[in-house]
Amino acid sequence: MKIAILINEGPYTHEATDSAYLFARAAIEKGHQVSRVFFYHDGVNNSTRLTEPPQDDRHIVNRWSKLAQEYGVDLVVCVAAALRRGIKDENLADGFRISGLGQLIEAGIQADRLVTFGD
Repeated sequence: MKIAILINEGPYTHEATDSAYLFARAAIEKGHQVSRVFFYHDGVNNSTRLTEPPQDDRHIVNRWSKLAQEYGVDLVVCVAAALRRGIKDENLADGFRISGLGQLIEAGIQADRLVTFGD
């Protein structure tokens, strides 16, 4: 099954991002394809390389970068939401790219399922 994911919440505000990451890993491990993860609203905060959690905490941004590197998952950050929050290309962590809402529409059309995490 081809799955696309939409994340609307920031990395350390709600459990939505952790749940989305764990869902994506589990789906891939079961043989499904996670074609794209689209970060929207406060979810764009998952993409910034400026994130520095405490040493004993999980590094959510690095988790997404590693997932993209290992499995070729397309990590797309909404340009309008990113710019509103001061996130530009030079601030993006490895594996993320900025694009428009058309990427979300395309993901929804091409995937068998579009799974949303966060409000």
